[in-house]
Amino acid sequence: MSLDPELTLQLKRVLAALEPLLPAPPRPIDWASCHAANWHRSTFAGAMEPVPSIEGIHLDDLLGIEPQKRVVEENTRQFLAGLPANNVLLWGTRGTGKSSLVRALLHAHAHEGLRIIQVDKDDLVSLPTIVDQVKAQPYRFVVFSDDLSFEPGDASYKVLKSALDGSVYGLPDNVLLYVTSNRRHLVPEYESDNRGAMMVEGEIHHGEAVEEKISLSGRFGLWVSFHPFSQDLYVDVVRRWVEKLAGKVGAPLPWTRDAETAAILWSQRKGDRSGRIAYQFACDWVGRTAMERRGG
Repeated sequence: MSLDPELTLQLKRVLAALEPLLPAPPRPIDWASCHAANWHRSTFAGAMEPVPSIEGIHLDDLLGIEPQKRVVEENTRQFLAGLPANNVLLWGTRGTGKSSLVRALLHAHAHEGLRIIQVDKDDLVSLPTIVDQVKAQPYRFVVFSDDLSFEPGDASYKVLKSALDGSVYGLPDNVLLYVTSNRRHLVPEYESDNRGAMMVEGEIHHGEAVEEKISLSGRFGLWVSFHPFSQDLYVDVVRRWVEKLAGKVGAPLPWTRDAETAAILWSQRKGDRSGRIAYQFACDWVGRTAMERRGG
């Protein structure tokens, strides 16, 4: 049975109009040369896009978080060696080096087969598809989701919980999940959560509801906490960053009482003491001092 010529012509016009709207077929990633990728979910499907260059941060650049570095790197080394290792939740204050630590691990261990796939929270619903694409690869993949938090009803919550449980599908041996969050339990916590036996409207078994809310974080084998720096630690980190940056620009800069006072005032104006704030001050202090020495 042949189609009506006019109908055929109309179908061709429709297909020609739709073709520019369709995503281009993704190119397979050469993981031998590509060490990191981003997953982007589209209306129709999703694809991994190689990251051409990685943030140039190394483990030695992360100051003031030595215990956290040790725990996460040891777990990563186990993973790379084919030994049992845990999914990791890095939680705590902003600017303390959670996501930078994961990226620094890639610099340290890419030559050993470590690869990273970064996935936004809303795209975690594609986790089964992502895993299927890499499970046969001869590399070790960390699926990394940064600044993760969930609200009630988020579809990604159930997908992530299922992956950690292995109840519907389990992660293959060459995939781990590393996520960062400002929330210890990945979900908002309210005053009503702590009312114990008090009746909450519409909730008969309140304790079970609270357990359900915090159950996702409990499925991560490792919790690594990051807290605001004490003033002494903050000042020490600033000093070390000043020394590092001054050395890079070839302008040795002695650590003085004036520098310490300025660093403390900087943190007070920012309302925070963290590695990020320490680095920002050091950039400003070293940069301005070097310019002054050049007469700029």
